[in-house]
Amino acid sequence: MSGAGRRGPLRRGLRALTWAGSAAATALTAHSLLNARALRTPSLEPAPVAGRVSVLLPVRDEEERAGACLAALLDQVGVPELEVLVLDDASTDGTAQVVAAAAAGDARVRLLRGDGPPPGWLGKAHACARLAEAATGEVLVFVDADVVLAPHALAAGVELLRGTGLDLVCPYPRQLAHTWSERLVQPLLQWSWLTTLPLRAAEVSPRPSLSAANGQFLLVDAAAYRRAGGHGAVRGQVLDDIALLRAVKAAGGRGGVADGTELATCRMYESWPALREGYAKSLWSAFGSAPAAAAVAAGLSVAYVLPPLAALGGSRAGAVGYVAAVVGRYAAAERTGGRSLPDALGHPASVLLLLGLLADSWARHRSGALSWKGRVLP
Repeated sequence: MSGAGRRGPLRRGLRALTWAGSAAATALTAHSLLNARALRTPSLEPAPVAGRVSVLLPVRDEEERAGACLAALLDQVGVPELEVLVLDDASTDGTAQVVAAAAAGDARVRLLRGDGPPPGWLGKAHACARLAEAATGEVLVFVDADVVLAPHALAAGVELLRGTGLDLVCPYPRQLAHTWSERLVQPLLQWSWLTTLPLRAAEVSPRPSLSAANGQFLLVDAAAYRRAGGHGAVRGQVLDDIALLRAVKAAGGRGGVADGTELATCRMYESWPALREGYAKSLWSAFGSAPAAAAVAAGLSVAYVLPPLAALGGSRAGAVGYVAAVVGRYAAAERTGGRSLPDALGHPASVLLLLGLLADSWARHRSGALSWKGRVLP
């Protein structure tokens, strides 16, 4: 067969893939627009909370962030019975001193000391388990040190948890992104579950794949947490937040994500090296297995990389797919307080960078080269 003869089937195959990818991007964008309307939104003027609320803050080498986080926790309104438990997980910097200064003798704050996880446990899961054991509240609120809550956040979160009948809810903080790498990658967090997850169905579905959670700001009914086995049930999981939601569901509970745009902000990483290291530690575990990760990567490539490349060659189908992807990214940013334009126009580059991070994470995992804050990860 001549070269021209061989190129014919290849071109037809690429055209078919382009049409399929554009159709998938269009359908997923339509789904994300429906999800944006279904996304639960907490009240901006919540009623005062009845009963005790325990806020649990694990910290390790967070001296630059812990102060602002704790100050915001102590500035909460509408939570008359508030206790704040902080566990310093063997920090090597001045985190404990920063926490003590921020607490300034406030009787609502207790500082616990940790010396690292025992065998079989990862550090954060062990720290959270110890905090939960010491907590006395009816609602447990896990907060990361890089999160700053609005003054009404706790009351609104508890009202959402109780008012919906959910056992666990994660009001997703507004993700702050300033550097080029943050602006490319971080918006994909909210975009991913708004685009792919049927939110209301996912709250009640026991299927592990229909679970999205965020440990940055996570509220859980204390009784449901204990029925699920707490963090002991997810002691070795890198993505302990999603694993905890799955455990709660497996114990008969319900839960999922909500809109936390007006409740909290979070800046996870402040540079490309920090972002790369952060995603390397956990992205390999996001899809369950290497074949599943490869399948997801292939699907993302067909839906969000191939159509814009085809559009550059004059493909109308590719142009449709690219526009659909941009609309979806734009809508997700507008709904969750992110940057919409011009960032949405670079969605294909965001997906490509994510795929690179996924490959890097798997390569490090297989070589045993993963670590986080001085601790080796499995």
